[in-house]
Amino acid sequence: MIAVAINTAIAHAYPDRLRARALALMSTCWIIPSLTGPPLAGLVADRWSWRVVFYGLAALTVIPSLVVVFLLRSRSLRAAPADRVPEASAERVPRPALLVAAAVSVGAALGQYAVSGWDVRHLLFGVAGVALLVVFTPRLLPPGTWRAARGLPAAVLLRGLTSGAYFTLEAFVPLLLDTARHVPPVLTGLAFTGAAIAWAGASWLQGRLQGRVSRHRLVSAGSLVMGAAVVIAAAGTLPGTPALTAAGAVVFAAIGMGMVAPSLTLLSLTHSPPGRQGYASSAMQTSQNLGQMAVMGASSALFNLFLGIGSADLAGYAAAFGLLLVPSTLAAALAVRARAASASASASANGNGNG
Repeated sequence: MIAVAINTAIAHAYPDRLRARALALMSTCWIIPSLTGPPLAGLVADRWSWRVVFYGLAALTVIPSLVVVFLLRSRSLRAAPADRVPEASAERVPRPALLVAAAVSVGAALGQYAVSGWDVRHLLFGVAGVALLVVFTPRLLPPGTWRAARGLPAAVLLRGLTSGAYFTLEAFVPLLLDTARHVPPVLTGLAFTGAAIAWAGASWLQGRLQGRVSRHRLVSAGSLVMGAAVVIAAAGTLPGTPALTAAGAVVFAAIGMGMVAPSLTLLSLTHSPPGRQGYASSAMQTSQNLGQMAVMGASSALFNLFLGIGSADLAGYAAAFGLLLVPSTLAAALAVRARAASASASASANGNGNG
């Protein structure tokens, strides 16, 4: 909800030439928390309990929530009528019904419950969850998403592919470092601090390439960088490599996502008609979540398959990492289909920056 609201607000409130700076600020906001959050989380998990990390995060969300409410109420009292964001066209635009979104959420919940056990009841819940997702999810995405139709559908698909590869890598690397390479949690947290800084730095850098490199080319290059990160992570499963090799993969992958994520955000806004930026932002977020679920689920299944046949843990990790080459290389190949449809639109996309 937050990501959709922020991207839509930036699209409405800023002209094309200023969206780069607005979105770049969003990336720099990660730096301070990333310097303190991951190492502190690792320290708390090591000295106390990993559960305390989650309880603490839940409590901390109250503070920014109250600040946002205060700021919005203060601005609403000060704003003049001319300051308000202009409304979209009076023409009604078809939107997915709330029932569709609710059905997708229920399907995801059923699937989450289904993997918590192994019996007939859990199997039935799993089948029902998958059926709901298959039937209703396409209605939340632009037509042509699954076949990478040019424009917004391709950008939406690319967000799912790249997010699935990155966040699956981000999930498996700390598991590998903890269970197989026995790296202290504090060091793992420092690796993720480096990843967050690398992401913000890459976002800032690609924003300075505006007008010189097309957005879809940055998506392709960033996807290839993530593919290289997957290779590094797989190399970290070899017994002869240093224990922290896979940690470097997270930093390298963050550089790729720092190039890909903002470029796709700006391409989606470029392809969105006036008044439809909210729809485009929500489709991108939905695709991101679906991509994470699908890619992580496939990698986890492959990982457990290797464990089930008696393979060593490291072999299972290598197989899971190897699978991530598929979405990474596919995203690099399909990036050209997300480019702006015309020269003017391409110039607009190139004038935008990070997100």
